[in-house]
Amino acid sequence: MDPSLLPDVDNNQTFAEEPFDLDSFSITMALLYFIVCTLGLAGNSLVIVVILKLDKMSSSTTVYIMNLALADGLFMVGLPFIASQSFLNHWMFGDTVCKFVMVLDGINQFTSVFCLTMMSIDRYMALADPLRFARWRMPHRAKIISAFLWLCSLITILPMALHFSAEQGLCIPDVSSDAWWLGVLSYTFIMGFALPFVVMTATYAALLLTLRSKQLRSAAPHKESPRLEQQVTKMVVAVVVVFGMCWLPFYTLNFCSLYESGPVLTFTRAFEFAVLLSYSWSCANPILYACLSDTFKGYFRTLLCPATKLSPSLHYSTGRYDLNDTDVLDVTVLA
Repeated sequence: MDPSLLPDVDNNQTFAEEPFDLDSFSITMALLYFIVCTLGLAGNSLVIVVILKLDKMSSSTTVYIMNLALADGLFMVGLPFIASQSFLNHWMFGDTVCKFVMVLDGINQFTSVFCLTMMSIDRYMALADPLRFARWRMPHRAKIISAFLWLCSLITILPMALHFSAEQGLCIPDVSSDAWWLGVLSYTFIMGFALPFVVMTATYAALLLTLRSKQLRSAAPHKESPRLEQQVTKMVVAVVVVFGMCWLPFYTLNFCSLYESGPVLTFTRAFEFAVLLSYSWSCANPILYACLSDTFKGYFRTLLCPATKLSPSLHYSTGRYDLNDTDVLDVTVLA
């Protein structure tokens, strides 16, 4: 819940009372917010259109990617509101809109993280034992699991989001005590970063070990194995590193804010940049698909260049495997 966790309530109130001062930092941040919001909405909208039009959610993987893109796209909807508050040092949309934006922001943030985590588990099941986990990877089951993830996000974030108020001129949480605030930070850090990060890292590490083990056991290594392992490795590094780089500074500065005794301009600006960085993660996923997934490269090319025909090999390649061969898998691994 990015905008919710502002450095310090008293500090924010101090800044809200200061007159609006247009400086180079404010202009730069406003421009960056605009770029992130535009890329995020355009990129995730493109992913949604590609999946609905070309893939038609034919596998569990693309069901999760669809929900991830939807959550990331909706996550961008709240960005203009947060950007205006950062730019003007004032919330001008009223208390009701403040609560609504915080609920929307929190649900989509947690759903995005939960979907990405579920995708890592799905990728592991696809390679570890595809026959055993086949029934859990059916598209209709993935849709049910995705709906459950949205519900979990709502339950997770609703109690905290409703504590937000715009009564002090900024959309900020009503902090009753430092202990309460520390509890909120710890809760969101564990649920929204630490636990998903550990699960993703563990499942992707197990996935790489599984690939290597299957390659070593095979008497006649399939020609696709090295390419598949290389693609998986790239995606593992990209997903884990980008997720960590975008979210770790945000949570780190939130915990550091507990020890800030007064308004510090450098810290406040660093925090504003960390918030922007956390939002930029939502526009990074489509870029990862376009750069690291052969399947989505073909989909994007077909959608944006209608004259280009979609290769038959790309159809259903996001989750297919040979039922007669448990050692050689044909699975395109997506983030």
